[in-house]
Amino acid sequence: MDMLSFNINGKLLTVGKGKTILEAALENSIYIPNLCHHPDLVPSGNCRMCIVEIEGRRGQIISCTTPVEEGMVVRTDSQEISHVRQTTLELIHANHTQDCTNCSSNSACELQKVTAYVGVNEERLGRLRRTRQHYNIDDSNPFFSLDHNKCIMCGICIRTCDEVQGVNALDYGFRGFNTVVSTFGDKPIKESVCESCGECVVRCPVGALTFKETRQPTFEVKTVCAYCGVGCNIYLGVRGNKIVSSRGDRDSIVNKGRLCVKGRFGYEFVNHEDRLKVPLIKKNGTFVESTWEEAFSIIVEKFSAVESKQFAAFTSAKMTNEDNYVIQKFTRAVMGTNNIDHCARLCHAPTVSGLVQSLGSGAMTNSIDEFTNAKTIFSIGSNTTAAHPIIGLHIKEAKRKGAKIIVANPKEIDLCRFADVFMQQYPGTDVVLLMGMMKVIIDEHLQDEEFIKTRTEGYDEFLDSLTDFDLDTTEKITGVPKGKIIEAARLYATNTPSSLVYAMGITQHSHGTDNVLAVSNLALLTGSVGKESSGINPLRGQNNVQGACDMGGLPDVYPGYQKVTKPWAKEKFEEHWGVKLDPEEGLTHTEIFDEIEKGNIKALYQVGENPILSEADSNHVKRALANLDFFVVQDIFMTETAKYADIVLPAASFAEKDGTFTNTERRVQRVRKAVIPEGETKDDWWIASEIARRMGAKGFDYESPNDIMDEINRVVPIYGGITFERIEDEGLQWPCPTTNHPGTKFLHGEKFTRPNGLGKLFPLTYKASIELPDSEYPLLLTTDRSLYHYHTSTMTRKVKGLEILDGEEFLKVNPEDAQQMEISDGEYVTVRSRRGDVRVKIKITRIVPKGIASLTFHFHETPTNELTICAIDPVAKIPETKVCSIRVEKMET
Repeated sequence: MDMLSFNINGKLLTVGKGKTILEAALENSIYIPNLCHHPDLVPSGNCRMCIVEIEGRRGQIISCTTPVEEGMVVRTDSQEISHVRQTTLELIHANHTQDCTNCSSNSACELQKVTAYVGVNEERLGRLRRTRQHYNIDDSNPFFSLDHNKCIMCGICIRTCDEVQGVNALDYGFRGFNTVVSTFGDKPIKESVCESCGECVVRCPVGALTFKETRQPTFEVKTVCAYCGVGCNIYLGVRGNKIVSSRGDRDSIVNKGRLCVKGRFGYEFVNHEDRLKVPLIKKNGTFVESTWEEAFSIIVEKFSAVESKQFAAFTSAKMTNEDNYVIQKFTRAVMGTNNIDHCARLCHAPTVSGLVQSLGSGAMTNSIDEFTNAKTIFSIGSNTTAAHPIIGLHIKEAKRKGAKIIVANPKEIDLCRFADVFMQQYPGTDVVLLMGMMKVIIDEHLQDEEFIKTRTEGYDEFLDSLTDFDLDTTEKITGVPKGKIIEAARLYATNTPSSLVYAMGITQHSHGTDNVLAVSNLALLTGSVGKESSGINPLRGQNNVQGACDMGGLPDVYPGYQKVTKPWAKEKFEEHWGVKLDPEEGLTHTEIFDEIEKGNIKALYQVGENPILSEADSNHVKRALANLDFFVVQDIFMTETAKYADIVLPAASFAEKDGTFTNTERRVQRVRKAVIPEGETKDDWWIASEIARRMGAKGFDYESPNDIMDEINRVVPIYGGITFERIEDEGLQWPCPTTNHPGTKFLHGEKFTRPNGLGKLFPLTYKASIELPDSEYPLLLTTDRSLYHYHTSTMTRKVKGLEILDGEEFLKVNPEDAQQMEISDGEYVTVRSRRGDVRVKIKITRIVPKGIASLTFHFHETPTNELTICAIDPVAKIPETKVCSIRVEKMET
């Protein structure tokens, strides 16, 4: 970095080129009063408090917008500067409430700080006329309030909503003396496009925007958010063993202090009154409170009596790595079976099955921080700003820096506002769209010939398969105009580095593995992988779904993706665990329910899952669970699925335990205990270990999660160098094989992790979705996510504010379909498929195209998955929850 020297108040400073005078001063502990400056925002010079004098220039200069120059001589204070600042400050105070004592920002107010430094003449202030009326406080948002009477018009909230969030919910309204910070149409905040992230509140320098929860924490604990796979670092504020606040860690490379609405406000579930606190045993059809001793006694008796092949377990993407490791070890080493799986089967199983074939590793190739330096970002099958909001912010930041954005999605999602190309393909036609783009790239000679030659195989066979995907065919099948396909192909191939992100819009199909291979083909064809800011990035949906896979929560691999069918891997784990292991692959998530219904699986141990709401064709799940001989559920709440259990065990939440989560970018991060569990709640790893010990098993005498991580270091090569000590301050990204390894920022830099080190291109054909609309069921149903909820809402619907913001399911339909069906906005209808029916309100919107309808699966009152089809991808065994056919019926009056 080029450095400059300048003089400020007689002190010689050396700073980086491009720094403003204000930035340079503050970095060197020289105070210049300011009210509209924030390090995250572009300087605006609104407040006029940061004026300085520069030798050789007339008058006062605004220091926050003036860059330092070589040899510049700056004075931050003088009689004239003081007079101007004081006058400006008095005008601010004239329109500002003076009741500081009762303000929640008292002692943390920048206006107080500036006033103390500059000083105010009370007599002159008393003569000034107020030019603004008294305003009612906007209390509509459940998490924060807007008080215009305390607003100093600095614009920080407006700029935050624009520059950080890209939402633009706020702006100046009613110009002149009546100017206020306003939403569009001056609507209450709750009725605006505000996403309730709270970013404006944390930056407000005064008490105009304040949180409604005003209790100050006694102490804070740094940990990791328990919602999506981004892995935001947070500080939980604790008071009286209750969580009272959550704030982002500004030093975190993952989220840089930023949080979404769930990360900032979604902690209320931890201390909710409905938390499970004691073991429950079902007696005569009713749950009764019991003791751990009684519960363990029954579990040990039942589990000991069942044959290995008659047992199955579900581990959880919401638990720590240490929890997952112990539960899969219990299943394999004690129960003698590989019948273990978790919800990754329902979301990113094709990512693993597809990318392992083509690249050798089924994980995100790049780091989250790299998105901001990409020149092109291609988002396909991902509602990024809703499902992964902080990654959405990185993409928006890239856009502000000049990146081109391509969006391919059947719905007009929020990210389309930033898109240079939006392709609205028909659900289930992703292979055709991607292969059509590749046909353009080949026809226009835009492929990376050198990369293909030196780093890939299978090119000729792949090339032959492209003949089926000419532009006319691609347009006909996908519904995307040829011009857009051409434009997207050219952008992705030439405006590099190009980064591709995808989520369940790609994976949740009966041909999900082919979809992933198509994504991989596109990256390999253009050489857009194995480089910084350029790669294939599946966005993992849950806080530790990556870690649950890494820890062997899958039926075909031990921890670290070591295949159970490989003799060397089996022998390795037999030696470490001291037992003989099953040499055959176990059953997958969907297969387990099939076998339960057939009577072949007798006992199920389910931890942190809720398949009654999350599994496709969930009526099938209900029938299966009713057929079990013995069912143990371990969870934090009495979920819809837990009601079917024989025994329910109370587990600790993320805020009540120590351990690690692995986020979507492969970063292993520390989770820390913030509050003491109430009642008889226990850690998941402890519960599974205690069952194992009581069944006579060896190797489960762990005293802490650190002990478990030590074992993981010994048996999982990609985690070999990841210790609690090394990740105390910042996480490490696997692979990290030794304790002196720095971790891996991006994958496949020199070679792919396939046996021959080459990436593989795959020939593909178009396979239609299993169930498409017909005369009986004329609409196609696809599924989506809400920004305000998470998975089956077991946690988020225990947060009152989130329920206020989004408390009911709506079937989104296109206006043309609504008109044809003669249904109105807000009307209740029955939605019926070949598997079930639900009652739901209608929301008429152009977000969905004609012929397509959309539901989330967050609401138990509207169990969407009673409609969806359990058509399985033959490779990944994932159900096709993104496509099924429905009809909408008016409710009888």
